Amino acid sequence: MRQRSNNNNNNSNGSSNSNSSSNMYRNSGSGNYNPSSLEAGRDTNANILETQNNDRISELSEQVARLKGLTIDIGNEVKEQNSLLDDMGDGFSGVSDMLGTSLKRIGTMLSTGGAKHMCYLVTFVVAIMVFLYWVSYFECNNNTVL
Repeated sequence: MRQRSNNNNNNSNGSSNSNSSSNMYRNSGSGNYNPSSLEAGRDTNANILETQNNDRISELSEQVARLKGLTIDIGNEVKEQNSLLDDMGDGFSGVSDMLGTSLKRIGTMLSTGGAKHMCYLVTFVVAIMVFLYWVSYFECNNNTVL
């Protein structure tokens, strides 16, 4: 009986020695070995990285929102400019038609009236020039007298 109890004690001592030796190898490198603290550290690092990622995602979403607003504004400006250009094109077409009609009438008038209408036109232009010179001459003289 004694031998059995010694064997049991040896087995129990052997197993406890193997457990303590494995614990000793675990503890030898880092002081106190605590697996829950390693997992907590990993979780903390993961949380920090997740927070940084969320911050960057929010910054990117703000920048995307700003870019979206700019593109919408640019699109609205382009539409407005296109409508103004279309209106200007229509206006120039109308002016071109009016000038064409006026030139046809002047051509018709010159061809049917002969030299008589041309003399009236030249006399009218000369009279306007003399009148403008006379007005500017007297206006300049009145300013120097005062």
